[in-house]
Amino acid sequence: MENSTRKVFWAGDSTVQTNDITTYPQTGIGQVFSLYVKETVQIVNHAKNGRSTKSFLDEGRLDAIDKEIGEGDFLFIQFGHNDEKSEDPARYTEPFSTFMDNLLIFIDTARKHGANPVLITPLERRCFIDEKHLGIGAHSDYVAAMKQTAKKAHVPLVDLYSMSRNELKKAADLGSRQWYMYFEPNQYKNYMEGKQDNTHLRYEGAVLYAGLIAKGLCDLGGIYQSLLIDEMGNYER
Repeated sequence: MENSTRKVFWAGDSTVQTNDITTYPQTGIGQVFSLYVKETVQIVNHAKNGRSTKSFLDEGRLDAIDKEIGEGDFLFIQFGHNDEKSEDPARYTEPFSTFMDNLLIFIDTARKHGANPVLITPLERRCFIDEKHLGIGAHSDYVAAMKQTAKKAHVPLVDLYSMSRNELKKAADLGSRQWYMYFEPNQYKNYMEGKQDNTHLRYEGAVLYAGLIAKGLCDLGGIYQSLLIDEMGNYER
């Protein structure tokens, strides 16, 4: 297996997607994750801006993965940001019912091909209530639901939510701005004039959070750790 190509398929939203010049300087975690894996690992990123588990399924995006994924591959499943949008029936899922049901569909799709599903809790937003203190955010129920699903289905889980909150708390408001599409006056004026974005990532943030996922995989050990360039787990920044 070490000399053969293994594929990591990624199902997720805008925090994960691969961007082009039309959304520059936005950068997704899946876009930079190849920095952390061995040359024999191929990243196949199906994540797309604005998708929830529901809309991802309804648009046939999992069907595309179903046709490509094979034995020994991996399916990273990272949702939550858009599932929680109760004002949008095309995307909204109830955390402890439809969200969990949809996650099981992703898991079963991987397993029927002999692939390895991994659940990844959603990245936290920059939800500061003042310069030093991070708010509760909106992901809590979806994180709990994903953890319940991981336990129920015996699926490994990387808790990016908790790790990202820890990083945000350490960096505080000012220090964390560089990771997100949050711009100071006249910075990237042509792209995001008049808008501050506390959800989507710039390159620095994508690399940071991809490293946290790598650390989570290293902690899981075994086949998950074997994907990584540095199996000793030196992903601290």
